[in-house]
Amino acid sequence: MKQFAIIGLDTFGIRMLEQLSLVTKDIIIIDKNEETVNQYKDLASEALIMDASNEKALEQTIPQDIDAAVVDLGSSIEDTIMVTNYLKKMNVKEIIVKAESDQLGEVLKIVGATKVVFPDRETAKSLTPLLASTNLFQYMLVSPSLVLAELKILDTYVGVSVRNANFRVKSGINIVALRKENDMNFSLLPDADYVFCDDDILLVSGPPEAVQKLVTEEVRDSGFELKNFFKFMFSSASHMQHKK
Repeated sequence: MKQFAIIGLDTFGIRMLEQLSLVTKDIIIIDKNEETVNQYKDLASEALIMDASNEKALEQTIPQDIDAAVVDLGSSIEDTIMVTNYLKKMNVKEIIVKAESDQLGEVLKIVGATKVVFPDRETAKSLTPLLASTNLFQYMLVSPSLVLAELKILDTYVGVSVRNANFRVKSGINIVALRKENDMNFSLLPDADYVFCDDDILLVSGPPEAVQKLVTEEVRDSGFELKNFFKFMFSSASHMQHKK
């Protein structure tokens, strides 16, 4: 099961905690505000009141094999840069950091952030599926009824031809394009006799429920409870659209 750390419970950090807690409780939260930590401790497996800018304390707190860390230290730019760099030196696989400007975003990438999030442009709901799934690389909720996603071919379909896989009928999704794992350039899908390989990355489109089904198949035995998470996420998106 994947394990996450959320360092700093400012607005974005709290949103990520709320969304990830729908997927797993294996979350470490860190903030120096005791009241904030106590307010959200029930959503995490471990809640710590500490100053994350203390490198030694952070090293002792974050497991070496943690899957991802989310950093949201509010307006403290210096601390955000230092903590991001500490996490890089600790070889954390995914370091997702909130930034308020493009300039800060560039600095954060230099010091170790694997993804920089601008709250006005992205939401926790679009990031959580990416963290929960090992096969989902890009994910965009175009509307409550349409998703565009970059998905590594599932083991089930390796060695199966496009014709026999029949994604449109069996899974309810359309394959827009295909690329190889070590190649960033997509190309149009080969003919129906093409046999999927284990290094194929698909760009797919379709209803959110269809992506839900594929991702749920991937993690069926991993301990994640994705069904309720997706139901919440997409019903919330629909509710937002109706409010408009």
